Amino acid sequence: MADPSSYRPKPGEIPDTPGVYRFRDEHRRVIYVGKAKSLRQRLANYFQDLASLHPRTRTMVTTAASVEWTVVSTEVEALQLEYSWIKEFDPRFNVKYRDDKSYPYLAVTMNEEFPRVQVMRGQKRKGVRYFGPYGHAWAIRDTVDLLLRVFPVRTCSAGVFKNAARTGRPCLLGYIGKCSAPCVGRVSADEHRALAEEFCDFMAGRTGTYIRRLEQQMADAAEEMEYERAARLRDDIGALKKAMEKSAVVLADATDADLIAVAEDELEAAVQIFHVRGGRVRGQRGWVTDKVEEITTGALVEHALQQLYGEEKGDAVPKEVLVPALPDPVEPVQEWLAERRGSGVSLRIPQRGDKKALMETVQRNAQQALVLHKTKRASDLTTRSRALEEIAEALDLDSAPLRIECYDISHLQGDDVVASMVVFEDGLQRKSEYRRFQIKGFAGQDDVRSMHEVISRRFRRYLAEKEKTGEWVDDSAPADGASLADGASPADGTSPVDDPTQADGTSPADGAQDLAGNGLKDEDGRPKKFAYPPQLVVVDGGRPQVAAAKKALDELGIDDIAVCGLAKRLEEVWLPDEEDPVVLPRTSEGLYLLQRVRDEAHRFAITYQRAKRAQRFRSSPLDDVPGLGDTRKQALLKHFGSLKKLRSATIDQICEVPGIGRKTAETIAVALAQAAPAAPAVNTATGEIMDEEEPGTTGSGGDPVTAGAPDERRGQET
Repeated sequence: MADPSSYRPKPGEIPDTPGVYRFRDEHRRVIYVGKAKSLRQRLANYFQDLASLHPRTRTMVTTAASVEWTVVSTEVEALQLEYSWIKEFDPRFNVKYRDDKSYPYLAVTMNEEFPRVQVMRGQKRKGVRYFGPYGHAWAIRDTVDLLLRVFPVRTCSAGVFKNAARTGRPCLLGYIGKCSAPCVGRVSADEHRALAEEFCDFMAGRTGTYIRRLEQQMADAAEEMEYERAARLRDDIGALKKAMEKSAVVLADATDADLIAVAEDELEAAVQIFHVRGGRVRGQRGWVTDKVEEITTGALVEHALQQLYGEEKGDAVPKEVLVPALPDPVEPVQEWLAERRGSGVSLRIPQRGDKKALMETVQRNAQQALVLHKTKRASDLTTRSRALEEIAEALDLDSAPLRIECYDISHLQGDDVVASMVVFEDGLQRKSEYRRFQIKGFAGQDDVRSMHEVISRRFRRYLAEKEKTGEWVDDSAPADGASLADGASPADGTSPVDDPTQADGTSPADGAQDLAGNGLKDEDGRPKKFAYPPQLVVVDGGRPQVAAAKKALDELGIDDIAVCGLAKRLEEVWLPDEEDPVVLPRTSEGLYLLQRVRDEAHRFAITYQRAKRAQRFRSSPLDDVPGLGDTRKQALLKHFGSLKKLRSATIDQICEVPGIGRKTAETIAVALAQAAPAAPAVNTATGEIMDEEEPGTTGSGGDPVTAGAPDERRGQET
């Protein structure tokens, strides 16, 4: 590991001008290329205290052994040179988009004497007109088949073409009218090229004029009573319209634009591009990249633009490019695009209307592409095995952790504190074994204490299950003085409040069938919720949370379960009693698996916390009246119309409700009197303070906002 101070340029050596810089390793290989408006200011950022650098940047500067730069005149030149060097050197620490597939294009070889229509993949060739990319090659062939009856352009290979010319007999398409047969001289080279140009014009979106011309020719033929010719033109128009229907109109103003969307997490990003020509989606493609460097969404967009238009010129760069975030600064990128197109290019974020709606569709596609990529990566058995082995090696475990449990705490400003437990076995989710907890041992916000409580409760239940099966024989009490049975008892202040409803809506039995025969089921066949121990416990957090989890296990006398924490901000792995975290390599499959486990625990906890909060907002003072069920609650609210009117009613008036006796009426009156009156509801559209008319609630419900209710804009869920 190199010390950046060993190759740091001397003060005053770095010019304060635009330029491009390269970091090289000890073998003189280029490992990173960047551009800057001011080389001096940008490079100074890399030579700060290592502790203040982002982990990915820190890894890059400690891998490098030298830095060099090239001065240019403008930021646009810097952008062009950066793109050239990234293509030339392929630096390991730069963002590199990789196609998730080799996209097929519809290509017309205008560089040949007799242009040919065909499917092409790979690098683009000079003199060839490309349309697409398409999702599937069969989609191209279907479109071409419809258009050949109107534009009978050659589609055969060079060998077939030469053989037909030698024998004087065209292929089958020539006989059925789907090829003009230039091979046997039915049309000249100029006439065939004119057909190919009309085909390209139609594919480029200039469809309206051509269809109107055919419709006029059809009307003229019918007027001259050339009905067979009119019928052929009618069929040609139908074929063209059918081909056009395959790409629906999405922008009514016949816009030519590319829409770029980005979906990202801490480690990876997916980019999706929709190519819109003539208001229709003519092509779609996508890339996935590892986020090797610390990078913003705007910078990801900039790299995507370089990848997309770096080799393009002219009309291949559209007049309008819509993006989710603008590069910083945006002017050089806009000038670079304009240079490649030869005219102005609008680079902007859509704000409203059809373009914004289409951008949302592209964004959903990007999100789906990222999820699909992660799913494919996670489902690969070899990859999962390597991830578990890397975790075992990094944490110095005796064997790969086949069962991993992860815990997360969630609350909103200290209210509705809950916890989640998610389970991964062999690198895959086991949703049937997820568990949810309410924190009831204390009030307020204390993530460390909450983590200690949850770990204690979960493994106290584990020890209780082992004791029942005779696997654990210990007459001594746990360190906190509570018996194992007490640890599982709802009467205990630290008792588990475990929700039997799982993430997928199934009961625990649905996911525990493979555990039968291992002593993990009760006599009645129901699974024991906490009988199966993990090899690794992961907590969402850093050193304090890890210490709390380890302390809970030590208090219970459990010393054969490993503990670690994953800190979200820097993706560092913390171990108990260690001063420094374990930093897994950026490309580590083990880090990727730990991140998936941690993110799933966070998602599950947040979902439960929101549900608890919503339930609290829907609560009513009538819920505290013993023996008052839903039927009689509804009867009370239907009779009086609202809680406000019920609160002001006398006991005799409450007794008038069917099914409500005097004793129950007195209890209701006392409960309503003791309950604090709800804060006034406010109509967010008008600002008007409204009477409490929502049946059965202490808040407002619906659109109005209760003045005293926590607001996610003022508080943060964790």
